Amino acid sequence: MSIPLSELSTYLGEKLIGRVNDPVLAYGELTVSVEPRDLIEVATFLRDDPKCQFISIIDVCGADYPSRAKRFDVVYHLLSPKQNVRIRLKVQANEETMVPSLTGVYPGADWFERETYDLYGVLFSGHPDLRRILTDYGFEGHPLRKDFPLTGFVEVRYDDEAKRVIYEPVELKQEFRNFDFLSPWEGTDYVLPGDEKAKQ
Repeated sequence: MSIPLSELSTYLGEKLIGRVNDPVLAYGELTVSVEPRDLIEVATFLRDDPKCQFISIIDVCGADYPSRAKRFDVVYHLLSPKQNVRIRLKVQANEETMVPSLTGVYPGADWFERETYDLYGVLFSGHPDLRRILTDYGFEGHPLRKDFPLTGFVEVRYDDEAKRVIYEPVELKQEFRNFDFLSPWEGTDYVLPGDEKAKQ
């Protein structure tokens, strides 16, 4: 039988006084905010405590809020198969914040943290192999940041004469088109080419 999330929220508030901020129970899910300095201690408690037993890390992801001083949310999704509940740990960081790596608590966090570093630029201290995992080694920037340009900085192509991959600055081959965004089901105010042949 699973422990109710409201009861778990109260339990964590009592056991981790000063280490968890504002447990939020919304939409049937529990989210706990943690400061980076307390992350390892809280994660270890969630894994080892008999009432919690969050032994499985499901995902680590990020979110970018450029208007905030700490623009990134690093979000850890944990599962307790024994209690049949999930919990979300949330840590706020900026470009310089060193978020402690959870690979010592959850070895499965390795590639998830690498992905978060690659796509958002969040730095993890104590990570055994923090390098890009989805983008190329020479890739510039972090593509899931809101300020990353939609076209990117460079384009890649294979040059048959040089027999190698070539990196070049992005060059837009045509001007952006003007679209009217009218639904074809509602019809347009003008006659589309070919429509003049249609029976009225």
